Amino acid sequence: MSEAVVASAYGDPEVLSVIDAAVPDPGPGQVRIEVRAAGVNPFDQKMYSGAFGADPANLPLRLGVEAAGVVTAVGVHATGPAGPVEVGDEVIAYRAAGAYAAELVVPVSSVVPKPAGLSWEQAGGLMAAGVTAVHVLEAIGLGKDESVLIHGAAGGVGLMAVQLAVARGATALATASPARHELLRDLGAIPIAYGAGLADRVHAAAPEGVHAAADLVGTDEAVDVSVELVADRSRIATIAGFGRGAQAGIKLLGGGPGADPGTEIRAAARLQLTEAAEAGRLRVLIAGSYPLSEAAAAHRQIMTGHTSGKIVLVP
Repeated sequence: MSEAVVASAYGDPEVLSVIDAAVPDPGPGQVRIEVRAAGVNPFDQKMYSGAFGADPANLPLRLGVEAAGVVTAVGVHATGPAGPVEVGDEVIAYRAAGAYAAELVVPVSSVVPKPAGLSWEQAGGLMAAGVTAVHVLEAIGLGKDESVLIHGAAGGVGLMAVQLAVARGATALATASPARHELLRDLGAIPIAYGAGLADRVHAAAPEGVHAAADLVGTDEAVDVSVELVADRSRIATIAGFGRGAQAGIKLLGGGPGADPGTEIRAAARLQLTEAAEAGRLRVLIAGSYPLSEAAAAHRQIMTGHTSGKIVLVP
C-alpha cells in the first residue's frame, strides 16, 4: 500500500485527502517509481473543481500528472524514450496519472532520466510547465530576433517560456507584478507591469513592434492587448483564456475546450528540457513545497494566481 492524494468530491481544496492505495507490480512496458516529488499544476485543481465536469462515477479522483523519483521495479520491455530503464534509475515521469503519491506505476514511455543537477523538487516540477512552454512557443512560431509578449511571465509556465524564448534569440517582453521584475531581468526578459496602460508600456519597450504573444493567465487584458499589438492572430496563443480567445480568433492550446493538446510536440519536448536543464541552460524555480498531507494548502496557493515558480508535493 502507498499513500496517495484523492479528491473525494467535486469542489474546493478541502475535498482533498490522503488514502492508502494499492500499488501493483509493473506489467509489460511499465515501471514502478518511489516518488520523491510531484508537481502541482492549475490543471490538477480544475480536475476536481467541476471545470471539466463533475461525474460522480469518477470519484474518488486521483490527481497529478508529473513526478520525479527512483525506479524500484520494472516490467518486461522496459525501454523508454532515452533507452532501457532499470531499478535504481533516477527518473522523471510525465505524463504520470495519479502522480500525487508515494509510489506510482507508469508506462515506461512516460519516463526520462532525471538531470543530475536538479533537486528532486526541481525535477518534479520541470515537465508540465516546460512542455507547455515549448508547445506555446512552437505554436506561435517564435524565431530568432523576434519579440514575444508573455503574459503571466512569473508563473510556472511563464518562467519556462521566458527562458526558452531567450534561448531562441528572441526578446521576451514579460508581464508581471513589479515584485517579480528583478527575477525576470535575471532570466533575460524585459519586465513590464500589467494593468491599465499595458499596451502603451509594451510599445515603449518594443517600439519596433511585437511579433507574437502568449497568454498564460487567461485575462481579458492579456487577450485584448495581444490582439491590439500583434498583427497576425495566428501568432497569438492562450493556455487559459479559452472563451475570450475563441472569440478573438487566436490559438487555444492545452486541455481546454476546443484546444490543441499538442501531444506530439509535448512528448518530444521532454528530452529537450532535460538536456537543457542538465546543461544549466534552464532553471526550475520552486515557489514552495508541501507534504502530501497538505495538498489542500498547496492548491490554495496555486489558486491565488500569484506564485512565482512551481509548487511541489514531497511524499
